[in-house]
Amino acid sequence: MPRPFDDDFAEEPDEEPAGIPEEDLWFLPGPYEDDDPLGQPLPRADRRALFDPEEWRAAEQALAGPLAGLSLAFGELDLRLRQGPPGLRLRLALQEVANLSWWAGTRFPVERLGLWLALRVGSTAESEAALARAGWATRRLTHGPAPAQDIGGFLDRPGDTTEDLTLLLRALTGLHPVTQAAVLFQAWRLIGPEIARDLEAAVLAARHGAAMSRLPGQGAPFLPLATGGPGGLQGQGEPRRKLGAWIAGAEQSVLAALLHLERLTAWRQRAETATGDLSGRVPALLLDVIEGWPLVAAPLAEAETGASRAAVQRNLDRLTERGLIEEVTGQGRFRLWRARL
Repeated sequence: MPRPFDDDFAEEPDEEPAGIPEEDLWFLPGPYEDDDPLGQPLPRADRRALFDPEEWRAAEQALAGPLAGLSLAFGELDLRLRQGPPGLRLRLALQEVANLSWWAGTRFPVERLGLWLALRVGSTAESEAALARAGWATRRLTHGPAPAQDIGGFLDRPGDTTEDLTLLLRALTGLHPVTQAAVLFQAWRLIGPEIARDLEAAVLAARHGAAMSRLPGQGAPFLPLATGGPGGLQGQGEPRRKLGAWIAGAEQSVLAALLHLERLTAWRQRAETATGDLSGRVPALLLDVIEGWPLVAAPLAEAETGASRAAVQRNLDRLTERGLIEEVTGQGRFRLWRARL
């Protein structure tokens, strides 16, 4: 007599039953075509690189003419700064950072930025952090090693946060420094920390772009990007459109910087002629200070020249009488002077 559950222990047949037709298994996932160990039949993320060096290489080749024009203009700026006094580099850096601050939304006039950087005056609790970032930007544009040597150190960021940026720069080897700068700018705006990333990206790109200098470190320390307007920083679309806007904006800024240098050079020549009869070293040193800083206070002039307060004040009065500088506050104390360009 058969016992309950005997069927559970029955031997399996030698032949497998006929399978279900494949067209009836429409609800099952299809065969996997990759080596994904999880085998998840889900939408996959786009694994393409955010910045394809070959796309930017093609854009660079298509824009060879505008890129050559920018390189020529920068070469002239580089030569002018290599032959001029150091104060000109500071003056252009302050102007560039002031324009970058407007683009980034903080809006510091160049005079206010200069006073804060020189004397730490003119800030409030609300503006202190933004002015500190602007001061960092000015220092990075004028001093220190180039970003290519140590991007993390240049940005004051831990190495792990800038590792992708370092690898990207290596992948861009062979491209023009202007093109590399444009890619670094776009990349850091995407992956950098939200606070100050726009300003950091622009400063990083400006310093790296100056690598096209014939004698890096001796002439123009940075490639102006905002002095002539922020158009180059606002390029959108595919790489060719971005690079085209980048080159056009940079060239406009370089030309604006050259025009500013022309005005400063003309003022300096006029000032040297008008002060040729003055004795001592203080007048010439004072002209250096006024040439480099948008606004000059007596304590700043005293510190920069090493002269006494009385000598500084006496020569400031002389320069004012001769129409070379003007006092802008109209006060009896805490007065400020600037060049009459």
